[in-house]
Amino acid sequence: MRYLLCLPLVLTILLLLPAVPFVATAQESAEQQLEQLRQQAIALNRELFMLEEELLFPPQTQLAVFVSLDAGLLFQLDSVQLKINDKAVSAHLYTAAELAGLQRGAIQPLYKGNIRAGEHTLTAVFVGKGPPDRDYRRAVSHRFTKADDAMLLELKISDSSASYQPEFSVEVWSGN
Repeated sequence: MRYLLCLPLVLTILLLLPAVPFVATAQESAEQQLEQLRQQAIALNRELFMLEEELLFPPQTQLAVFVSLDAGLLFQLDSVQLKINDKAVSAHLYTAAELAGLQRGAIQPLYKGNIRAGEHTLTAVFVGKGPPDRDYRRAVSHRFTKADDAMLLELKISDSSASYQPEFSVEVWSGN
């Protein structure tokens, strides 16, 4: 009698055994498909980002401005204000972590925008502490001609050992 009660249980187990490898295989296949879909979504997202950048900032009108700090022993940067053609377009107040990054050689993107082709004037106003720990405010201007290519400019802050003062300059990376 006990055997008759166990018989349905044993038959159920025997019927389910061949299905276990099939379920595992189906689950692995579903995981592989999910991973493929995830990779496709990442690739699509990357392409959409690049298209969006190209639409928002076409190379014909693109201007990008970066800030770099060489040594930084004579000048403690607090903020930068950027003007193009006497119109304020960007301002940044620096944190201690950002300054540490700049002193280690990082280059900070300050502005990315669109301007028409032609003559322009870029003015950057630097505020901070200069030697000997006095408030310092210095501006640098740069006239440039924007053509049909993207233009990249670097605002460079460097130490001058000859004058024991910080120097501010604009360096053209690409464009005219």
